[in-house]
Formats: sequence, C-alpha cells, structure tokens
Amino acid sequence: MKKIILMGLTLFLVLAMGTFASPSSERTERIRLATGGTTGTYYAFGTAMASTLQERTGIPFTVQSTGASVANIQLIDSGEVEMAIVQNDTIDYAWRGSDQFANDRRYQTFAAIGTIYSEVSHIVVNANSGINTINDLRGKRVSVGDAGSGTELNTRHILEAYGISFSDITVQNLGVGPSADALRNNQIDAFFFTAGPPTSAIVDLATSNNITFLAVDDAHVAALSQRYPFYTAFSFPLNTYRGLTTSVQTVGIKATLIVKSDLSENTVYTLTKALFENRTQIAHAKSAEISPATAVQGIISVPFHAGAARYYREIGAMR
Repeated sequence: MKKIILMGLTLFLVLAMGTFASPSSERTERIRLATGGTTGTYYAFGTAMASTLQERTGIPFTVQSTGASVANIQLIDSGEVEMAIVQNDTIDYAWRGSDQFANDRRYQTFAAIGTIYSEVSHIVVNANSGINTINDLRGKRVSVGDAGSGTELNTRHILEAYGISFSDITVQNLGVGPSADALRNNQIDAFFFTAGPPTSAIVDLATSNNITFLAVDDAHVAALSQRYPFYTAFSFPLNTYRGLTTSVQTVGIKATLIVKSDLSENTVYTLTKALFENRTQIAHAKSAEISPATAVQGIISVPFHAGAARYYREIGAMR
C-alpha cells in the first residue's frame, strides 16, 4: 500500500513539474534593452518604453546605456542583451556585412520588430561661427559621432555627397553630450548627431548658446537617397530647439527595434502587441510616431521576427 502511495505521489510530482516547467521554459524572465548614450533619444525613449512594456506584460526590463547602433548589434550577437534600438540602415549593413561591417563579418543573430520613429541628422554650429553651409566645414574641427556609430557613417555619407572626406576636416569622435560640451567650450567648430528630435543634449546647448543647424539641400538629398535608399528629406519643425525659427532641411532614417532571433515567438508577439496597443502610454514625445502601418516599412534585408509578423498579420499590416 505504501509503495502504491509513493508511486502515485512520484507520478503527481513528475506531472506537476512538467506542467509548470514547460511554460517557464517558454517565458522570457527578463529583457535587457540596449539603447544609446544617456543624453540621447535612444536612452530616454528606451527607458520610457521599457517602463510601459514591463507594466503591461509583466516581463522585467533592464535598460542599458551603450554606444548605440553598431554596439547594440554586437551586444545582441554576443548574448548580452535581448532587445535593442538601432538605425534601420545599420541593421541592413550588419546583415549584409557592408559599410561599417565590411571588414568584420555578417551579423545575422537578430530579427526586426519594426521601425518606430524618424531619426534625423543634426549638423550643429555656433550661429556666429561664420559656418553657413556644409561646404564651409572644410578645414574645421568636427565631431562626427562615436567611432563606429551610425552617426559616424551618416556623417561620412553626407560629407561625401558634398565632395568632402574625413581627411578634409579635423575629426573628433564624440557622443552627443561631449560634442555639445566641446562646442560650448569652443573646442570644436561643428558636430553631427543622428537622433530623433528633440535631443536633450542639444536642447540644453540651445538654451545657453546661440546655435544653428546646417541644411542638406534638395540636390544632395536626392543624391544621398539614390545611393543609399534609407535616406529621406526631413525638415525640423519650427521651435524644435530654441532659435530654430526658420525651416531647416536635413536627412532622416528610422529608429528600429530588433530582438535576438531565438527569443520565443510568444514573447515577441506579446511585446509587439503591447508596444502598439499601449503606445500612447509611453511617456516620450517620439511615441506619437509609433504606428504598426509604418513599422513594417524601411526594413529591407532583415527578416521580421515570427512573433512580430504574427501580430502584423492579425491586424492586417502585413500579409
């Protein structure tokens, strides 16, 4: 009798363990989100988004400040994070092993959730510097973004469209916060930074310094977009920054959410659904641009994660 009871108890425990172990093996215990520098849009938006997704899904999030796009792809590849915000041009270069990744290798351990908002190239100078056009940057001290960053590549592309190479300027590789400080202290003449406006470091700079933004004219926008299809024309809304009282045209790309390819379909479906159904709850101005209709645009070579694709098909945003 005791033997039968023990056998029954053992069978119950095995079944119970199977019942509870299976869901936990499918469930992601946490999401580590790679963003960018603490004074940039990636970090501010990522922090707000993570807070909303954690509240709505119950999945714990940890937000990490990083060197942004290129570093974030490498962090996903090494298994140090599960999700990242990156530029849509950079993920294409990583997938194909071109541009910043030409001397490295192809990175194909990630998949797309979708594009989320526009990022634009800020080309910032002191208003009284005498620098009025991109051509005036020849021979100047210019911060082109962190080494290997999406900003650095965007800067190279824009300058090349004007016939300017990095050898024609004095290059400094600084993030947006250090770039703003260096311009404020007259240590550089100009800086580039790619981000969704408004960017806090530039907002702060504009409140204490008389700055202006250099324009990318129609002809050079056309040349850029013909060679690199990710670039589109973008005009800063008036008063985005103090002193921005006239329209200034530049070029833009798209901030994009990516995840590790091996995250479960259910986890990514849950996160994607929560992102779009709670986008108005994300406490950041860029959340107004989030839309499932546009999220599926601008992803060229990188596949969508099955969980994201499942959500888009449910709502008719993808076939």
